[in-house]
Amino acid sequence: MKHTPLFELHQRLGARMVPFAGFAMPLHYGSIQAEHRAVREGVGVFDVSHMGEFWVSGPEAQDFLESVTTNRVARLRPGRAHYTMLPNAEGGVVDDAYLYHVEPGRYLLVVNAANVEKDFAHLGGRAEGWDVVLEDRSDATALLAVQGPRAAELLASLTDADLAAPKKNAVFRARVLGREALLARTGYTGEDGFEVFLAPEDAPAVFEALVEAGATPAGLGARDTLRLEMGYPLYGHELTDETNPRCTPYAWVVKEKEPPFLGQERMGASPCDERLVGLLLESGIPREGYPVYAGEEAVGRVTSGGLSPVLKRGIALAWVQAPYAEEGTELAVEIRGRRHPARVHPLPFIRR
Repeated sequence: MKHTPLFELHQRLGARMVPFAGFAMPLHYGSIQAEHRAVREGVGVFDVSHMGEFWVSGPEAQDFLESVTTNRVARLRPGRAHYTMLPNAEGGVVDDAYLYHVEPGRYLLVVNAANVEKDFAHLGGRAEGWDVVLEDRSDATALLAVQGPRAAELLASLTDADLAAPKKNAVFRARVLGREALLARTGYTGEDGFEVFLAPEDAPAVFEALVEAGATPAGLGARDTLRLEMGYPLYGHELTDETNPRCTPYAWVVKEKEPPFLGQERMGASPCDERLVGLLLESGIPREGYPVYAGEEAVGRVTSGGLSPVLKRGIALAWVQAPYAEEGTELAVEIRGRRHPARVHPLPFIRR
């Protein structure tokens, strides 16, 4: 397994390490629920250096990215970022990603750790004939996520930047603890926060300084429960190479373009026989793969599920047959042979 630049620090902090996307990553440092609450109520810091970072530059960078992503790149001004997806020719999803327009003609694309090689090969294959330069800087980049209602206040004590000014999805250069960094007001928790891109050798000192300033170290366990409460997808669960994103709550990220992006016509022509929905359970804790029933008929399956630390209820994302996807529809999730009542719930599960 690969190690992030913070591996030894995680061990000193007593993290329980687990394999994830080829990396040894912290699952938690003590209690997933305590780390979850710290992010919802104060501030937490995550090591997400396992994520992939691709730089895209050159005279035709914007047009190239328009052709290989679903969101509208032309509207992304320098200093701004947006959520997007990488489509395939069949109208499915190669990956979901965040695109940062760092400087004019220079973009940073952050992709899922498990898909780095797949995504870079996909983009490289599509780049032939375009005047663009693709660089995979994943191993040369460390990434920390400082998340929570106190994130800006805490991070401000370590940086020369005015963190009160940047709006959500802003990206800008700054110095953190005297180190050069790229800051983005983005994240995967539903809370305010910043993602901090650093040189690998600078990450341990910055992580330690954040913890000393009051941030709670948080691991993959809390990252998963936080994103689930917000209804955010995880590639390989909600999204796959076969998923039509128009049939999900994230259809807003698919923009009609001319010329069309890769797979646009196939995506638009494919019917939504199933839809991705949120489920709120009356009892029980749902998990991936559990069947969903309408009466005696199996009508779907859970893609992600768990206990919401805020709601104290079981919540899930699930693919269900389209007639059962309407908000408020009464269904049931089978857990260990027993069917637990559930209803289709709007996303996110909690409002911040």
